[in-house]
Amino acid sequence: MQKNVPKYTPDFVRTTTVWAEASRREVSYALCNDRRTLLWFANQRAVEYHPTLIRAGEDHPTHLVLDLDPPAGDAFPHVVGAARLVRQALADAGLEGAVKTSGAKGLHVFVPLDPGVGIEDAAAATRAIAARAERLDPEVATTAYIKDDRDGKVFVDSTRSGGATVVAAYSPRVRPGAPVSFPVTWEELDHVVPADFTVRTAVGLLADGDPWHERMPEPQLLPADLVEEGHTIPIARVQAMHEGKRRARARRQ
Repeated sequence: MQKNVPKYTPDFVRTTTVWAEASRREVSYALCNDRRTLLWFANQRAVEYHPTLIRAGEDHPTHLVLDLDPPAGDAFPHVVGAARLVRQALADAGLEGAVKTSGAKGLHVFVPLDPGVGIEDAAAATRAIAARAERLDPEVATTAYIKDDRDGKVFVDSTRSGGATVVAAYSPRVRPGAPVSFPVTWEELDHVVPADFTVRTAVGLLADGDPWHERMPEPQLLPADLVEEGHTIPIARVQAMHEGKRRARARRQ
């Protein structure tokens, strides 16, 4: 995995600099806005593409994203069940999303956001939607960030926000069979599995269209009650970090 472009990057590859708080330095991200740059990426043996949810030069997220991750060895229909819970939670909030396979074992639900939605509010709303989906059927979905706490349920990951990345639609994945993250309709979910979409099948399924763009709803504002609820929910990674430290201390004692 690489974010910072190498020194030998050709001049035709456009870049944008972003301050990385973790490493305390500026990182030069490549902007893959044309075919020539994409081909250069391929010649660097780049296979997977995980763009951010914020465009260069802007300070607001493009989408709210829920990442649905099944437990090891779990069947895809369980992920579909969790996705329907997320869809219901969105509908109850007056929101609409599009769904795609992750290219691995899960699904991604994307909700396009109005430019007026800020980073912190989008992150809060993502947490609230995940929590509401879990409450709809806690036997199917969980928001537990620590794997040992998930009890074989589908993890509704609400951490894809802010500076996080998520695999792009149509991106291949470095997995057996070379699967591709591919858009599907909500109605198709009961009739497909992620392995249906690979580098060998995806182009034919696309024909001359772009279903990800065509099925994406219009940008949406977030309801105030959803954002307010989300701000009361701890950030999963931070909460898990503190809990991990607490459990480690308990084991030592």
